[in-house]
Amino acid sequence: MARRIDPQGKRPPLPTREQILAFVAQTPGPAGKREIAKAFGLKGADKIGLKAILKEIEGDGALERQRGGFRKGGSLPDVVVADIVSRDRDGDLVARPAQWEGEGEPPKIVVELPRAGRQGNRPAPGIGDRALIRVAPDGEAANRYTGRIIKVIGKNRSEIVGIYRAGRDGGRILPVDKKSQGREIAIPPGEEGEARDGDLVSVAVERETRFGLPRGRVRERLGALGSEKAVSLIALHVHNIPHVFPAAVLAEADEAKSATKRGREDWRKAPLVTIDPPDAKDHDDAVMAQADPDPVNAGGFVVTVAIADVAAYVRPGSALDREALLRGNSVYFPDRVVPMLPERISNDLCSLRQGEDRPAIAVRMVIGADGVKRSHTFHRILMRSHAKLAYAQAQAAIDGNPDETSGPILDSALRPLYAAYEAMKRARDDRGPLSLDLPERKVLLTPDGGVDRVIVPERLEAHRLIEEFMIQANVAAAETLEKANSPLIYRVHDEPALEKMRALSEVLASIGIKIVKAGALKASLFNRILAQVAESEHAIFVNEVVLRSQAQAIYAAQNLGHFGLNLRRYAHFTSPIRRYADLIVHRALVRTCNLGKDGLPADTTPGMLDAVSEQISGAERRAMAAERETIDRLIAGYLADRVGATFEGRISGVTRAGLFVKLAETGADGFVPAATIGADFYRHDETLHALVGDRTGETYRLGDPVEVRLVEAAAVAGALRFEILSEGRSRSGGARRPGATKPGKAKFGSRAKIDKAKSAQSRPGRAPAKPPATEGDGSRRHRGSRR
Repeated sequence: MARRIDPQGKRPPLPTREQILAFVAQTPGPAGKREIAKAFGLKGADKIGLKAILKEIEGDGALERQRGGFRKGGSLPDVVVADIVSRDRDGDLVARPAQWEGEGEPPKIVVELPRAGRQGNRPAPGIGDRALIRVAPDGEAANRYTGRIIKVIGKNRSEIVGIYRAGRDGGRILPVDKKSQGREIAIPPGEEGEARDGDLVSVAVERETRFGLPRGRVRERLGALGSEKAVSLIALHVHNIPHVFPAAVLAEADEAKSATKRGREDWRKAPLVTIDPPDAKDHDDAVMAQADPDPVNAGGFVVTVAIADVAAYVRPGSALDREALLRGNSVYFPDRVVPMLPERISNDLCSLRQGEDRPAIAVRMVIGADGVKRSHTFHRILMRSHAKLAYAQAQAAIDGNPDETSGPILDSALRPLYAAYEAMKRARDDRGPLSLDLPERKVLLTPDGGVDRVIVPERLEAHRLIEEFMIQANVAAAETLEKANSPLIYRVHDEPALEKMRALSEVLASIGIKIVKAGALKASLFNRILAQVAESEHAIFVNEVVLRSQAQAIYAAQNLGHFGLNLRRYAHFTSPIRRYADLIVHRALVRTCNLGKDGLPADTTPGMLDAVSEQISGAERRAMAAERETIDRLIAGYLADRVGATFEGRISGVTRAGLFVKLAETGADGFVPAATIGADFYRHDETLHALVGDRTGETYRLGDPVEVRLVEAAAVAGALRFEILSEGRSRSGGARRPGATKPGKAKFGSRAKIDKAKSAQSRPGRAPAKPPATEGDGSRRHRGSRR
């Protein structure tokens, strides 16, 4: 393409318009006038002619002048600020430039997710994020680019979700986001679309000015706020969680036929049983145990865990598979479940119903008398559950109160299960997984969708039994696949970062506890600390700070081990109905163990699973945030008519702006602005996790019991604001006097302070999210999924 000098010394003609455009299009990055002149051999006066041609092309819009030179008109620079707006049919994130002044539709950017690694616990990009992206043209595809995210720089605030309130001269939008509380958006007449007063809507913010309200346009009516499931509907739309199955996905599910015995081992006579919560709609795991007849393993057991064979119905690349990857996992709200797979699959074909033939993948584990797993094998089977039991039902039978369902199988099924667990429990205790004592609460609803009450479900040995069986099955899956050098997705939990350990040491030193570390960092170190304070006033405080020191559990194609469970290798195998990672592991086992032709495709690489891991880790965090915010909104609505009431609670978070307090009665988190605490000025001491008064030394520390009065409850935002009534700790560090309250407190504290705090720093907020590393409690819903 370069202009060549004529051998007779004559200067060749200037490059044509088409030649210049072709050169600029093929040049990575902007092409300057100097680069263009050099490419075509132009010197001296020729450059004047080139300048005129470039000016003409630029005037036509075919070239754009940017820093560093020219670029083809309508193209993107190498690095662009873009908003992630959707996913394509393959599950890839799609972004559009945040600003576009070219003609026609803005270019489409298909985002390539970064590979997971030791930095994989950073927030994964998702729909609604604004990011700095390095882009490159996608081959010959017009108006299409591929891109890699350099940095997520925030949320796209040009589109929000809120409640529409109709008025005479247009309407107003009340944002549902806590951080946007009090910032209304004006909707001019004619821009409300189909929205009616009280509807939940999606709004495009079209203009913001220094004075007056920003103006917007209703893009979509999402639903009526007064409906039963409106609260979870808010979370679905705020977090862009897919909740409506496309027609093609439903059609594929409806066409699925029940699996047969062909190619499977017949285990229908094996005494497998399911043990779940009483309200469980699907049953994706069954268990059994028997004394090992092998004299070499005297006193040992053979434990079997059978898991619904989802891979038999959800094939790689199918519509069902693409939708499952897009969702990543099922999402659980008090009023609804948003499943990863349609009910035809999750609640029917893959639900291990009592007395019905169902396909499964089973792991048969030989357990020694010491509880240690000695060997295991995987099998593709046809099974039939012999009993459907609830946790409490199974536990009652073992405790001497069997019923008509548990009684007939007490000796044949339940006693062997508990005997095997007693052995496995000894091995678990020797292994020393992280043992935090932070009870989880469950919100129970009334028939009309309101909060009835909040309970802490009792932890039974039946829960622990199922959890330990599932953990060992997950370990067996990881061991089998790793030994075969098969690509797989691990569940990894890195050890705490050095800076977090330093911070934890400083916090514990403030209450007289010294971390004595010998050798490699292990979970047992934290367990010793937790045991040391188990019966003291510091127990809740220490559990909280230990939890906050932990890394976040994620999915990754590389094995980093699982620190919290103290396991060298761990993968999720036991819930393929509700977690995409487990489906990948099932497919890998099918291929590795020669269990059929519908296993992991042969061309699957660790790099491909890196991208999947990053995506589903982000989906998990998205689900956790949506679940937490929904509970916040439900409880805020529940407490809205109790403004002025007093509550007992504990400080669950400390920031420069104030205190987060978790109520003992409901587990709800609310905020106490620092400016409303008292007559002193309180500074944030990060080392102590406390607010400390400048003059008095009065201290409010993470974990301290306090009494608060409810000042404000914003139901839509899920936010509570409190006034603290209790005195803090004295300067010497001693605990406050029992029942001591702030002297001279007005009914709602200082009105001036509250107003000032509300405008400056006290917008209702939520407590810092807990990392999901150790939240699995063996319940039917998660079965250790957060571990």
